[in-house]
Amino acid sequence: MATETHIISGPPAPSNLALGTRSLGELFLKVLQQPSDAVALINGITGQEYSYRELLERSLHLASYLHDHKVQPGDVVAVVSENRVEYPITMMALFLIGSTAALFNPNYTSRELIHALNLTKPKLVFVSSQARPALYRACESGKQLTIIINYDAYGGTTTFADCLRRSSKSFTPRTFLPAPVDTTSEVAIIVMSSGTTGLPKGVLITQANVMATMANTREVMEQRMELRSFVDILPWYHVAGGMAMLGLLGVGLHTVYLPKFDPETYLRCVERYRPHVLNIVPPIAVFLAKHPMVDEFDLSSVEMITCGAAPLSKEVEDLIYARIKTPGLKIRQGYGMSETTQAITFYDAETPKPGTVGRLRPGQLGKVIDLDTGKALGPYQNGELCFKGSLIMKGYIGIDQVTDAEGWLRTGDIGYYDSEHDFFIVDRLKELIKYKAFQVPPAELEAVLLSHPDVKDAAVIGVPDDRAGELPMAYVVPKDGTTLTSEQIRQYVDDRVSTEKKLRGGVRFVGEIPKTASGKILRRTLRDLANQQSKL
Repeated sequence: MATETHIISGPPAPSNLALGTRSLGELFLKVLQQPSDAVALINGITGQEYSYRELLERSLHLASYLHDHKVQPGDVVAVVSENRVEYPITMMALFLIGSTAALFNPNYTSRELIHALNLTKPKLVFVSSQARPALYRACESGKQLTIIINYDAYGGTTTFADCLRRSSKSFTPRTFLPAPVDTTSEVAIIVMSSGTTGLPKGVLITQANVMATMANTREVMEQRMELRSFVDILPWYHVAGGMAMLGLLGVGLHTVYLPKFDPETYLRCVERYRPHVLNIVPPIAVFLAKHPMVDEFDLSSVEMITCGAAPLSKEVEDLIYARIKTPGLKIRQGYGMSETTQAITFYDAETPKPGTVGRLRPGQLGKVIDLDTGKALGPYQNGELCFKGSLIMKGYIGIDQVTDAEGWLRTGDIGYYDSEHDFFIVDRLKELIKYKAFQVPPAELEAVLLSHPDVKDAAVIGVPDDRAGELPMAYVVPKDGTTLTSEQIRQYVDDRVSTEKKLRGGVRFVGEIPKTASGKILRRTLRDLANQQSKL
């Protein structure tokens, strides 16, 4: 325990977060040289392998090209792509020259990309063919003009391969040393995190934040030397996937990656490459627990399954244990958010404890506060979770103060800790809908609904779903005299948002949206109504 009453402390922080380096770029220059010819990444679709040496050489070549083309420390460069080998190479090249990587969802619509571009103002954008059409439309119709580099061949445009070929190659491991920086203030990564009051916000993750996540991964791997290979399905533009990928590269492991989740391909990779660890989210856990296809593949190599982004029920855990009968198999949960860089709590004890998201990471502090008084509460008392430490973000773009005067980040999540200081999540104070680990802000969907000429008022809530966590559902008040159908509304919204924001929970028409006197939507009333209607 910390000296103040009811403040919980994690273990001591690793003694050398930076391994003697003075910037994130220098840290990657150091760690990528250590494994040399060892395999770093394997494309789970093609089977192509990439060594640490290859990643370092290409990162240095790209860094040299970007430097030659006036990309400078502090400049923002965006990446809009699914998982592919060029992704980490681009990120590490930016770290080497001290620039910032802004990571965008490749499923963003042009409307969403316009907002992300205007918010982050990147000097250039790397894009895959999957995301290219929406990005080009966004650049044509938006205010933010930027240079585009295509990961794939496209007409006469500059490609990633062109950058490597045209690089002066002036940066080499022996001659190049990244400039030292104040790692606690220099922003390494921007991820987009949805808020409750509108469009996504840009979360500023510092170089020191990334170094702390890598140090935590090193510590775990030192304790579990047998865990040497991973199959990674989490998207790298998402903070959970991106930080995991960087952490694994930082400790010399090899990772099999996939651009998206395809059930048969995923299972085939697990059977072929025999990973020790699966890093998943609850919808994939439900798939492993219930889908008959799982029985057709050999998953006996798996010794640990780590799950985050949303709570995993004891029932699903038990089904997985019953199905994957590897002796000593461990299913472990963590808790985190974009604003905490990675999971700030994680359960890694030998004895299973269903429902817990574990104890605090090294160097972190936590408390549970009373919603009315702000007073720190003791064990088994529900309140809002608050954290501070080396994993807490610098802030949001354009918003300076994101913690209280003492540095505490209020999460908006309700939970408690037990006598062993393991945390549990019981509810969410904030209004975000959690669809398959993606945060869906109701306010954004409501704005789209209200742009329909025949919609008088609207509200969006999340309805429970066993596989996805929650599904966005809309309550709509149509204008008098109109003949709207629920399908017309769904199609209108689906055409304007990315896939995770589609109204999969349906559309229901009502005469009035319940609100407080000040005009705030009473979402709990709507959730109660949805529960009643689902029972009819």
